[in-house]
Amino acid sequence: MTPMPLSPSRQSTPHAPSRRTLLAGVLSGAAVATLGTPVPVAVADSEGRAGRPTLPPPDARALRAAIDDLDHPRASGVQLRVSGSAGRWYGTSGVSDPATGRPVGLNDKVRAGSVTKAFVATAVLQLADEGRLSLEAPVRHYLPALLPERFGSITVAQLLNHTSGLPDHVGLPDMSTPQDVLRHRFDRWTPQQIVATVTGGEPKFRPGTKQEYRGINYVLAALVIEQVTGRPYGIEIRDRILRPLRLGHTSFPSAEGNPRHIRGPHMHGCLELSDGSLTDVTEFDMSVSHADGEIVSSTGDLHRFLSALFSGTLLPQRQLRRMFTLPPKHVRMLDGSPARYSTGLQTATVNGVTLWGKTGEQYGYASGMFATRDQQRRLVWSFTPVRLGADPSPMSQRIADAATLR
Repeated sequence: MTPMPLSPSRQSTPHAPSRRTLLAGVLSGAAVATLGTPVPVAVADSEGRAGRPTLPPPDARALRAAIDDLDHPRASGVQLRVSGSAGRWYGTSGVSDPATGRPVGLNDKVRAGSVTKAFVATAVLQLADEGRLSLEAPVRHYLPALLPERFGSITVAQLLNHTSGLPDHVGLPDMSTPQDVLRHRFDRWTPQQIVATVTGGEPKFRPGTKQEYRGINYVLAALVIEQVTGRPYGIEIRDRILRPLRLGHTSFPSAEGNPRHIRGPHMHGCLELSDGSLTDVTEFDMSVSHADGEIVSSTGDLHRFLSALFSGTLLPQRQLRRMFTLPPKHVRMLDGSPARYSTGLQTATVNGVTLWGKTGEQYGYASGMFATRDQQRRLVWSFTPVRLGADPSPMSQRIADAATLR
């Protein structure tokens, strides 16, 4: 059994929680895309030469053991869906609400964090396919008042695959302790104010030459959607994706005009204070994340979205290929490791099985949705870690490891 390498690097958005890139690395020997060439994982990683499935049915014992460990990291509850042509399994562990002891429900909603980006990227690619925007156009073509001229060469495509080179944030509140989070959790931000925290500096690198995972890229991408359509990006995604797929447990708080609350049954996000007690931080003004990570969803809805996306229901193949295409080989992460983010997704290889999908974090929440390209295996999870800054990757690693056993 091959362990999955997990990167300790953090997303450089100070307002976010740890934002480690779970499922971050690609094992040596995994295919890496060249420019314009999708990574060839649809058959080679999960099927034999004759096309017969090589992934067995999900290992229920291994999956149960993966989610029953609520100490590494310490978490109050977890839910996991494993599905696909090779079989399915569903399980929960712990409680959805530590205050009442209510068990985790089948369709409990969660704050899914950066999973938001996969929805935003899908909508941008739909608009590009309709000819309403150009992925190769400079972002300033759509948002001339927001980006200074020195950022004029950044394209929409470079926002989507995190090769923009935008500077670090300056002026966001310190959220390094649970008390800081409580103090600032109801702060109200506009996306324009968030963008203004990065535009005072100089580019970190020439656009397209390196990759750095940044939430600000998707705040800008959402503003491009709004400029092109004349509507809030969350409303546009609702009409393009949520309603057609009947994702009734998914919403974008900014589009509802009530960004603090989660309506209906949901898992509660909590943080451990210095005295060891837990405080509920489920209510949170998500305007500080916006299109970087504000989505509310459920494992069932994310499973349905992932299946529709990979099946080509949401995008034609010419656009869908972008979501399975990494930057050219010479484009590396800032730490020198291979690029691992495509348009809206990320990739990792576990036990020889290549997965594509997206992770996400918010205070008190961690989620992930991944699948093999041929959908023999899909896995969607959410859990509620309670320690601020704790590395959530041990849970995701156990889940991915157990879900890809052969």
